[in-house]
Amino acid sequence: MTAVLELKGVCKAYGAVTVAEDLSYRLGTGEALGVIGPNGAGKTSMFNLITGTIRADSGQILLKGEDITRQSAARRCRSGIARSFQVPQPFTGMSVFENTLVAAIHGTAGSLTEANAHCLEILELTGLIDKANEPAGKLTLLGRKRLELARALCARPRILLLDEIAGGLTEKECHALVATINTIRKTGLSIIWIEHIVHALLSVVDRLIVIDFGRKIADGAPKETMASQAVQEIYMGVDADA
Repeated sequence: MTAVLELKGVCKAYGAVTVAEDLSYRLGTGEALGVIGPNGAGKTSMFNLITGTIRADSGQILLKGEDITRQSAARRCRSGIARSFQVPQPFTGMSVFENTLVAAIHGTAGSLTEANAHCLEILELTGLIDKANEPAGKLTLLGRKRLELARALCARPRILLLDEIAGGLTEKECHALVATINTIRKTGLSIIWIEHIVHALLSVVDRLIVIDFGRKIADGAPKETMASQAVQEIYMGVDADA
């Protein structure tokens, strides 16, 4: 599988606190990669490194073979990296459609007419077309999560980074969101999804990596990775001798 994204020995520390230590992995074109780990393991920091909001101390980040390690966050977005955030923060006074239009205009170089058409397509894809003219501030939590997805997709990414997008949802809402993400997968988009709701993650991803203290401690098929001793000890809190 051709790599759309590759991290090679990426390191980042703030004094004595290490958030990425020799972090290396590849994301294939069209692959969905899950990421789990304890709170404070460095998962969101990894996304910040990929998107360029923080800079690596050492190592390389490659997008389609091009070294983007020192590129700005804006350039990385225009090159095809988009993300959602743990806490949705839409422009609450603007409509759902206007929120997506902002992302489409600033994330791509197309015309306004093209942006309008693309936003409508994405709102249909993410289940928000009926809410297009409603103020974003009136959306439910699930609606805001869908809008996070829509805004990211309106930037026409090659890679979609999802940061705990299922957090806070009811079981029914979680299933609805997973169905939407699986629909998005069919477009061929590459996805990296950080999530604590493991059953949601496992219903989508092809591969799973586990991070602890900024280090990758496991990488492989989801079920086998979840069953590994390292994951049971570090992530699940199970004593190795239990």
